[in-house]
Amino acid sequence: MKYKQRKKAIILLADGTIFHGKSIGKEGSAFGEVCFNTGTTGYQEIFTDPSYYGQLMVTTNAHIGNYGTKEDEVESDAIKIAGLICKNFSFNYSRPAGDASLEEFFEKNNTLAISDVDTRALVSYIRDNGAMNAVISTEVDNIEDLKKQLSEIPSMVGLELASKVSTKEPYFVGDENATYKIAALDIGIKKNILRNLAKRDAYIKVFPYNSKFEELEAFNPDGYFLSNGPGDPEPLIDAINLAKEIIAKNKPLFGICLGHQVIALANGISTYKMHNGHRGINHPVKNLITGKGEITSQNHGFAVNREETEANTNVEITHVHLNDDTVAGIKLKDKNCFSVQYHPEASPGPNDSLYLFDQFIENLKKL
Repeated sequence: MKYKQRKKAIILLADGTIFHGKSIGKEGSAFGEVCFNTGTTGYQEIFTDPSYYGQLMVTTNAHIGNYGTKEDEVESDAIKIAGLICKNFSFNYSRPAGDASLEEFFEKNNTLAISDVDTRALVSYIRDNGAMNAVISTEVDNIEDLKKQLSEIPSMVGLELASKVSTKEPYFVGDENATYKIAALDIGIKKNILRNLAKRDAYIKVFPYNSKFEELEAFNPDGYFLSNGPGDPEPLIDAINLAKEIIAKNKPLFGICLGHQVIALANGISTYKMHNGHRGINHPVKNLITGKGEITSQNHGFAVNREETEANTNVEITHVHLNDDTVAGIKLKDKNCFSVQYHPEASPGPNDSLYLFDQFIENLKKL
């Protein structure tokens, strides 16, 4: 077992509330919006999910790091969370298939993490008071300066973050001789989405967040995909206009999470920041078309306005979140377009919703 002297650390919330812990290794400060994930496994995939860019992640599971890390269990090229807050951090791991400890993974990615935090109390506080900006820091004697720096961190509302995580240049995934070609807009795409499309006989070209319709169309795709991603969807004017053009031409279009919100905005339906958001791997959703329930993986802090969706005669709500009745899926009545607010590719999470990828491929066959 590894023992070492660890520095005191704090979590300072925007409203001045302080929680205490200890540093994992790296010293300094990390700023972002504090949020929590209720999943009991899949921490490596969560930490590398681009949708979490700019957020301080509180894990509600008591033990983090106990099965180490593995090189191929990532959803992007690096850790995307701003920092980690947990209860018990495992410096050693017991999985034979593991490549390295979580401590080494954080060191490699130069990311701040703190443990020994009363995460139950912290999550309870966030649930009552809402997601807010925060700082985690080992500078425990520098509270006033941290408060000043924290006050200058922008709110997640109106914050465009897709450009921070999107690819800079287009790239390809899959077999170029596959039956179907898909143009995917990367506004924070996860690798497992691309794996799921590729395994369904698709060749995907992934485009940067601000690409124009003409650039995607030049690939001559059978269908179009709008990815998940971080931040507020409303500033994504290029992506919204792209969705409008794809819809106007009635091309097959599928959106996940942030992509779902972009499709809603393209149809004149607004989005809003949620009190806490949905982040975990056991969120119940009802498919209103089939009447069946799904246990889903979710990660979003914004949602689509339900009243406006119901009032839009061109849009049908296909899925609802059973905990709070928020919109979890829509389709356009007269166009080849649908989207969901959750993550059918999971990673981590259940596979109840994988049929949505099959549904997208079926839509491509209708051409």
